[in-house]
Amino acid sequence: MSRSKSEMRRSVLDARAGLSPFVLAQHNAELAEWMYRLPVELDPGDVVAAYVATRAEPGGTAMLDALVDRDLRVLLPIVPEGEPTRLQWGEYQDESSLDRGRWGLLEPMGHRLDPDALHQAKLILVPAVAADLTGARLGRGAGYYDRTLVAVDAPVVAVVHDDELFDDGVPHEANDVPMDWVLTPGRGFCRVATPTG
Repeated sequence: MSRSKSEMRRSVLDARAGLSPFVLAQHNAELAEWMYRLPVELDPGDVVAAYVATRAEPGGTAMLDALVDRDLRVLLPIVPEGEPTRLQWGEYQDESSLDRGRWGLLEPMGHRLDPDALHQAKLILVPAVAADLTGARLGRGAGYYDRTLVAVDAPVVAVVHDDELFDDGVPHEANDVPMDWVLTPGRGFCRVATPTG
């Protein structure tokens, strides 16, 4: 499979657009269940960084609520103004703590944390358009996550629908941060082999 990032992105997003609300809700419920079986040991009060799903992205607030139910502190990204740079963060309490931010994305209200707040995280869940078992992740193309993740040590998990996880072949470049795990609703957490070069 030798496709460009833009070709794969378009193909996957077109398929996502055809997902029924019922199927998406089912996927999100399954992903929420996986939050009780995370691939790393966490104690109450530990920090997990996650995201607010948009449109047909897998995840939803059910996934975030499951993390809060485990007494974990959940940080969510805030897109800063200006050119793409590292993401800022805010703390998630519940769905009522979210409001529309840049580009209409739901973001946490209240105190804004700088990008270095991510160093507190013991696990980082990130959205992806596609991912593969070599650790490659295809994002939306602006590079916010690659800029943000390059300096952190916590394990990073790309979250995709089952048919968006490939054995290999997801296009990537040298500055793309590799994933440690991929999470899908049906397969759960899949450990990846980081690509070499």
